[in-house]
Amino acid sequence: MTLRDRWSLYLDLIRWNRPQGWLLLLWPTLSALWLAAGGFPGWHLLLVFTLGTNLMRSAGCAVNDVADKDFDLHVARTAQRPITSGRLSVKEALGVGAVLALVSFALVLTTNPMTIAMSFGALAVTIIYPFTKRFFSMPQAVLGVAFSFGIPMAFAAIQEQVPTVVWWLMAGNLAWVLAYDTEYAMVDRNDDLKIGIRTSAITLGRLDVAGVMAFYALCVACWYQVGVLSGRGVFYNASLVLAGAQALGHGWLIKGRVREDCFKAFRLNHWLGLTVWVGLVLDTALGSVAVR
Repeated sequence: MTLRDRWSLYLDLIRWNRPQGWLLLLWPTLSALWLAAGGFPGWHLLLVFTLGTNLMRSAGCAVNDVADKDFDLHVARTAQRPITSGRLSVKEALGVGAVLALVSFALVLTTNPMTIAMSFGALAVTIIYPFTKRFFSMPQAVLGVAFSFGIPMAFAAIQEQVPTVVWWLMAGNLAWVLAYDTEYAMVDRNDDLKIGIRTSAITLGRLDVAGVMAFYALCVACWYQVGVLSGRGVFYNASLVLAGAQALGHGWLIKGRVREDCFKAFRLNHWLGLTVWVGLVLDTALGSVAVR
């Protein structure tokens, strides 16, 4: 195998050609940075959290594929992943994940002790999440915790504290993850039922669409409370209205439970996160102070 072929396998392992995954992580993290700083957080922290988010999501993909290698073989969408197809060894995949996690940790080391301490919790949940599919009826909730760790870390990096608004922002993000990852789980539901994987789509059954929409509603409600606590104004509230409209569009897409439409709804979710972040950026640009 040539070096180019091996590099291509590494990129496939970390889903380099599917940026939606790390963008779903990025927008809530950037929103937390802007809230904590009351505006632009500075190039240093912007670089640390943007690169760190990408690197940790990539490392998480490697861990996930190792944990799921025997299951992915029986799922049409994942059967040709590098580890499952035998083109990449487990040892090599774990090595790639470890290198990415270490580079991400090196970035965190340029912040402060509180942020560094939180990074260990983020790593632990990232490693644990893939295995929860074996025994937890809604592993998407664990994923939501993993995908929310950047929020308190952002506040810790700027304010060295975790104010009340953080918990509302995290709760909204957790609900959002439950919404879009249930859409994702709806794509593989038939295969997952055969191999015994547990997902929110299976747990919710015929209430899956209603559950997704309830998660979206909870998400927007929590983020509205974030705006109330942080003194946000018209631009932020307008972004929530637009986010809600996008959520309704996703509900229309998934109502027939067609695999392709459910996957499309999932892939469109990063635009919802971008919308809220842009609204927050515009709002904080008006001169609001940092959240305390």
